[in-house]
Amino acid sequence: MVIAVLGLALAAYLTYVHYSGTRPACTAGDACTKVQTSVYSKIDGVPVALIGLIGYVGIFLSLLIADRDEVRLVTLVMTVVGVCFSGYLTYREVFTLKTICEECAASAVIMLVLFLCAGARYVLGGPSARTPAPPPAAPTTGAGKRPARQKIAS
Repeated sequence: MVIAVLGLALAAYLTYVHYSGTRPACTAGDACTKVQTSVYSKIDGVPVALIGLIGYVGIFLSLLIADRDEVRLVTLVMTVVGVCFSGYLTYREVFTLKTICEECAASAVIMLVLFLCAGARYVLGGPSARTPAPPPAAPTTGAGKRPARQKIAS
C-alpha cells in the first residue's frame, strides 16, 4: 500500500506540474521539461500524468477493498495496464525523444513493483489460502464423552 501511495503522490506532483506550467524538479537539465511538453505528454488532450494519477488512485482504492479473488484480479489487471502504458511511454522517451525524465522513470519503476506485488498477491491468494485448515477432531460419542472401554472376557 505504501508503494501505491508513493506512485499516487508522484503522479499528483506530475499532474500539478503539467497544469501549473512550473518546471519539474529534474537533475537531468531540461529532460523532464522536454518529456512533459512533448506531443507524447497528452492523449487526446488528456495529460498522461493525469491518466497515471487516475490509475494510481484505482490501484490504491483496490487495495482498500476486502481481500477477495476478484479484487486481487482487478488490482493485477490495473497494474498490467499501468506497466504496459509506462513501457510505451518509456519507449517514446528513449527512442523518440532521446531523453529520460527522472520522475517518469521513477513512476515506471513504482508501477513495475506494484505489478510484481499484485502478481504475487494474486498467485498466493488471500489469507484463507495461506492459513492451514485445523486438524480434524477426534470422534466422540454423546455430548463430548469418550467411548466406554470394553471388557475383555477371560
